[in-house]
Amino acid sequence: MIIERPEVIAKDFTAMEKKLGVTFNNPDILVQAFVHRSYLNEHRDFPLPHNERLEFLGDAVVELVVTEYLFNEFGNPEGELTNWRAALVNAKTLASIAYEIGMEPYLFLSHGESKDAGTKARDYIMANTMESVTGAIYVDQGYEATKGFISRSVIPKLPYILENGLYMDAKSRFQESAQELAGVTPSYKVLGEVGPDHAKSFKVGVYIGKELVASGEGMSKQEAQTEAAEMGLKVKGWKGPKTNVIKRSPGDAL
Repeated sequence: MIIERPEVIAKDFTAMEKKLGVTFNNPDILVQAFVHRSYLNEHRDFPLPHNERLEFLGDAVVELVVTEYLFNEFGNPEGELTNWRAALVNAKTLASIAYEIGMEPYLFLSHGESKDAGTKARDYIMANTMESVTGAIYVDQGYEATKGFISRSVIPKLPYILENGLYMDAKSRFQESAQELAGVTPSYKVLGEVGPDHAKSFKVGVYIGKELVASGEGMSKQEAQTEAAEMGLKVKGWKGPKTNVIKRSPGDAL
């Protein structure tokens, strides 16, 4: 069993099982969920494949469980439920859950990838790992156990998402809040550009009237505007428009 190799023993996957609330029949499947493609480029004798197939499966299972929950619990229109689901299963949310569970130290990464802690690239890997771990649970334990894991880890994020309007993008939240609370449509202005054309970085400010509320940076104007809007929401203490949550009761029409 791969679980008996020294580099695997050092990571103590029994502790990860406790974090997940799942005891695997085949622990090798859990280990595989943490194997990044880059690791195999430097460790060609490692007997397990990378985690991308498990990630593919887990992505679908997470979406199904979240969809089933939203459908059964709420009577809101399809469009609203779609936005809620997107906020629950997007990379930012899944990465945050993976960090909370403590998945990062279990990753098998190349030396190069190992140096990227705290970056957007690492966040992306963490989101994918959350999906691959979900896929591993599904393969080893079946649907109900996987549903339990997602119900414990992903579903509890919904109240925060609804309360803070995170089912809308930051620019839309800032615009609707500005229009509702300040009676003004915000505008964006490029404050600076640095770097060559193929790798330019932009700094953009978001304004309410003549007031510079906040600024953001990004590799595109759109990315910088989004960051500026996110910062603007924090500066103003705005959460975006409230949604009308319609809870379903037994016997309600589908």
